Amino acid sequence: MNMKKKILVTGAAGFIGAHLSEVLCKKGYDVVGIDNLNNYYDPSLKEARINMCNQFPNFQFFQMDITDRESLKMLFCSEPFKAIFHLAGQAGVRYSMVNPNAYIDTNIVGFYNIIESARRYKIPDFIYASSSSVYGNNTHIPFNEEDKTDKPLSLYAATKKADELIAYTYSHLYGIHTTGLRFFTVYGPWGRPDMAPLKFMKAIIEGTPISIFNNGNLYRDFTYIDDVVKGIITAYRHPADELNTYRIYNIGHSKPVLLNDFISEIEMITGHKAIKQMEGMQPGDMFKTFADNSAMKQDFGFEPTTDLHDGLLHLYYWFIRFYKRSDCLHRVKEDASRG
Repeated sequence: MNMKKKILVTGAAGFIGAHLSEVLCKKGYDVVGIDNLNNYYDPSLKEARINMCNQFPNFQFFQMDITDRESLKMLFCSEPFKAIFHLAGQAGVRYSMVNPNAYIDTNIVGFYNIIESARRYKIPDFIYASSSSVYGNNTHIPFNEEDKTDKPLSLYAATKKADELIAYTYSHLYGIHTTGLRFFTVYGPWGRPDMAPLKFMKAIIEGTPISIFNNGNLYRDFTYIDDVVKGIITAYRHPADELNTYRIYNIGHSKPVLLNDFISEIEMITGHKAIKQMEGMQPGDMFKTFADNSAMKQDFGFEPTTDLHDGLLHLYYWFIRFYKRSDCLHRVKEDASRG
């Protein structure tokens, strides 16, 4: 192995972590992935993602919890990492009201364990996942990295903001190069089944009802997974310098979509009508997310390019293959005949 390129990806069995690990392996990096494979959603999906990465000889996986300091110490003592992509974390806004302990343990204690390891073992680059949720009900549209983010609407958002503050302190005190990336509603193949894109698509195909909050009057800046991974790697390839050791960037498509329009797009792609259960606004939900991408574009020349229709089509084709839905194949043939 080329030790000069060894990279740690935490949360490697997660949606973004698995995609990132795969791309890094294809680019020739030696990747070590860790994940605790918890049961927040179906662990078999996480295991399938790891199996996808295991096809690469330059990928190693260890089942490990980032709250376990002794295991992390053994890992960092044995592996000379040159960079950390910290994507592990407890996701989900609504679940943070059900199981707050998981968010404090993983998103704050776990985050500290990883960034402290970066300091202790002198790993120069620390890139981590933040979230658009830190903006709360920000009235400045689109959301800019310079906007205030001190009024989170959920515990999940509060833990992500806390991570950014910890990163700032470590950059200030120890000179660690930290890059926080605020992701905006990531979707695509291998996506999380608890998020709207896959959750709605599955329910619409199977004819089961979907809950639509605020009567569908919500806007989300849906961002395709390939664009997100490109953004992560672009940030890594343009590392922070000694004068700018702490950085925050949005990664979003910058084209908010009304939830009702989003559902209509899924209906068109699948050929099925949604069974809608209209509900009120949920505690912790944001009315609108909208990324200002000007910083990434100005600093790196990067901006997402995948439009919603193409992204949902890729998700649909993956869904058919992964869940072996032969009853949906006619839609693929119809699309092929049109193309």
